[in-house]
Amino acid sequence: MTRLKWALLFGVLLALMLAGCGGQPEKVQQPAKPARPDVILATTTSTQDSGLLDVLIPAFEKKTGYKIKTIAVGSGQAIVMGEKGEADVLLTHAPDAEKKIASAGTVVSRRLVMHNDFVIIGSKEDPAGIKGKAAKDALAAIAGGKKLFVSRGDNSGTHQLEKKLWPLAAVKPEGTWYQEAGAGMGQTIKIADEKKGYTLTDRATYLAQQKNISLAILVEGDAKLLNIYHVMEVNADKFAKVNKEGGKAFGDFLLSAEGQEIIRVFGKDKFGQPLFFADGGKTEKDFGL
Repeated sequence: MTRLKWALLFGVLLALMLAGCGGQPEKVQQPAKPARPDVILATTTSTQDSGLLDVLIPAFEKKTGYKIKTIAVGSGQAIVMGEKGEADVLLTHAPDAEKKIASAGTVVSRRLVMHNDFVIIGSKEDPAGIKGKAAKDALAAIAGGKKLFVSRGDNSGTHQLEKKLWPLAAVKPEGTWYQEAGAGMGQTIKIADEKKGYTLTDRATYLAQQKNISLAILVEGDAKLLNIYHVMEVNADKFAKVNKEGGKAFGDFLLSAEGQEIIRVFGKDKFGQPLFFADGGKTEKDFGL
């Protein structure tokens, strides 16, 4: 066989090999299915109402093979679920209550995930004149003028903070001007909007609801309005039915580079600002707490 024929034959074979390689789809490695794939997450309504979980959970499930069942009930109720062993992992923003169950051994590995802040919102007319005031002065003005304030009234992290702020304002909230919704953050905001009242909310839920309401942020930037979220694994040594591996996997994902990046950029495209600030590796001491 001549050199020319060898060259032609080699070219044909090479072309066939390349075509064969290019025609085969690249295999995507799937995560191994966990022995116990179902994980129960008990969390505050703000993580759901803001839309953050709609991004975090699919990414976690795709990466690990676990399936999350979310129960968004407010931090107080989420913590009660943890105390009963009815959840595998908690994501809450009620530091005082969290420390108690951590000290009791109900949860392990309490880790700071992210923060944003609380704000006081109300109608643009601002009948109590609270715009720009410190939180305690704003609440004192609302109470003094007997202007409507709508509380969540559900022992959530938001409600727990509110209950700490009233004594600072030297006010015992009671009377027709003070109404408890007994509802999640999104619903409480809607009630306040319908009644043109004031309420305390986390910034993320407010921004997520902003296009549907007429209420404006009137009080912000007060150090007492800092809003910190921790993830905690329910102690499997206390509750045999707890999915220890699944709870830890979710906590690890939130603190991973991928999880922290999702948190860091969430909301920027839609609201022009992040709804949360990623705090992986930090502790409360970094915030002076």
